[in-house]
Amino acid sequence: MADKKDGTGGRRRGPPSSQRGKPLYAAVDLGTNNCRLLVAEPRGQSFRVVDSYSQIARLGEGLHDSGRVRCIATEACRKAANGADFIRRVQDETGLTFKVIGAKEEARLATIGCYDLIVPEVKSVLVVDVGGGSTELSHVNASAIQTGGLAGILKDAPILDWTSLKVGVVTLSESVDLSDEAAAWPLMLDRARTAVKGWPAIERVARRLAEDDGYLIGTSGTVTCLAGVHLKLDRYRRDKVDGSWLSREEGRATMDQLRHLGVAGRAKLPTIGEERAPLMLAGCAIMEAVWEVFDAHKLRVADRGLREGILLSMMHGQRPQRRRRPKRPGARPAPVGDGHVG
Repeated sequence: MADKKDGTGGRRRGPPSSQRGKPLYAAVDLGTNNCRLLVAEPRGQSFRVVDSYSQIARLGEGLHDSGRVRCIATEACRKAANGADFIRRVQDETGLTFKVIGAKEEARLATIGCYDLIVPEVKSVLVVDVGGGSTELSHVNASAIQTGGLAGILKDAPILDWTSLKVGVVTLSESVDLSDEAAAWPLMLDRARTAVKGWPAIERVARRLAEDDGYLIGTSGTVTCLAGVHLKLDRYRRDKVDGSWLSREEGRATMDQLRHLGVAGRAKLPTIGEERAPLMLAGCAIMEAVWEVFDAHKLRVADRGLREGILLSMMHGQRPQRRRRPKRPGARPAPVGDGHVG
């Protein structure tokens, strides 16, 4: 629980709330590459963002070679040899118990998070979640979502086909020598293509998406950075990026621009920066490999995904877990919010 000051200057304990008196929820997405925080308050069947934060953490670096709380762990802990040891240490030092979820549950939560970006007229969409250690592709029955609404997607997300590709921006970057990007690009693109085309359902999904005149929803730092560069933003603005559209031609032109700039040039772009610049080449390779298969479809950009899916499930679906007390003397109490690792 969060500390609050009372009228006498002392402190009282109670659940956090906004200035409107509504309860606040928080999701922490500690991914293979990035650490992202989102704080929000409920608003109807959605929510209003109160604050957000993003920072490169590189938790999964080296994997290629070697009150209202819900805590989950994903690809980094699924793949790491010492993943279970890490989970135990977090529990010992913070009192938080993380559950390692499967790739399908990760895809489901990302799909829930993108609920607001599905337009009424479309019959199906493909959610593309490019992570640091893996990439999830989820072909979603949009018609069923429109019929069942948020309650329906929380109860049973209508995912027609899905896969978790063992290729992400960190793992793909670590698999090649990036000192020569001109030589690294075709290698990364070939590996990304192999992963995408290795999905047994790929032809069926491509055919169905074409029949439904569907589109892609991209949820990742790679995709939001592409949008920021395409929009020529002088600083990152979620209100401009989230929900924006990229045609295939616009996406290809932006990715070509980033390739030709090189890591030093990308680092100077205000919506990318030095820490993400080296990873953008791998992100572009993954997106190019996906977009080649779904060439005729536009992309809707999502600055949302797993965190938002967790928040919506906490606000409207699942009952909150009881906060655990720290097991070690002197350990800090578990914060109100949600944790996600990997």
